[in-house]
Amino acid sequence: MKIIARIHCDFKEKFGIPRQSGLVPQTRARIVFEPAYRNPDALRGIETYSHLWLIWAFSKAERDTWSPTVRPPRLGGNTRLGVFATRSPFRPNAIGLSSVTLEEVILHSPDGPVLIVGGADLLDGTPIYDIKPYLPYVDCHPDARGGFTEKTADYALRVVFPDELLEKIDADKREALRGVLAGDPRPSYQHDPERVYGVRYADYNVKFTVDSDVLRVIDIMKE
Repeated sequence: MKIIARIHCDFKEKFGIPRQSGLVPQTRARIVFEPAYRNPDALRGIETYSHLWLIWAFSKAERDTWSPTVRPPRLGGNTRLGVFATRSPFRPNAIGLSSVTLEEVILHSPDGPVLIVGGADLLDGTPIYDIKPYLPYVDCHPDARGGFTEKTADYALRVVFPDELLEKIDADKREALRGVLAGDPRPSYQHDPERVYGVRYADYNVKFTVDSDVLRVIDIMKE
């Protein structure tokens, strides 16, 4: 497996990354190809697609051993399911699959050809093994069953973001940050309303508390 590209985005650590691609469509990321693959011809025709599949590496979750069962965070961390019945990063082969929107194709930049994508759920610097077009006539299955995720798919917190703190965030990143927070970055087993959490997004460290279904931002620090 050869690394063909790396993604550059606002997620600087695993905590806070959306649990699935597409959950926060407002996010933007740059896919920069490795030098050996900076050939504009390799992207010929890609602009005709609206979505792409990214095949990538869970580079921070690689292990020498594997377990046949895992504890999905959305089930509270106590229920075990088979690893192949989940999208856990802790797999025999630490490979991820994400569907993203193709926002822009830049064929000539200082970094060679660059793709701008939306809705990615990858850590900054994640290596990408392949990029394929999303084909709606075969890849979309509206009647598919979603397993245990059907119980949690619509879960979201109400985000309370004081204006004086929101103004500290660059305007073009505010809605994306709201989406990240609404998705509840916490592990599902943590419910202490007094606990202060921190999530790094772009150049900011965002502090917040969660009481019931309300997330309240209490501080913003520029890094």
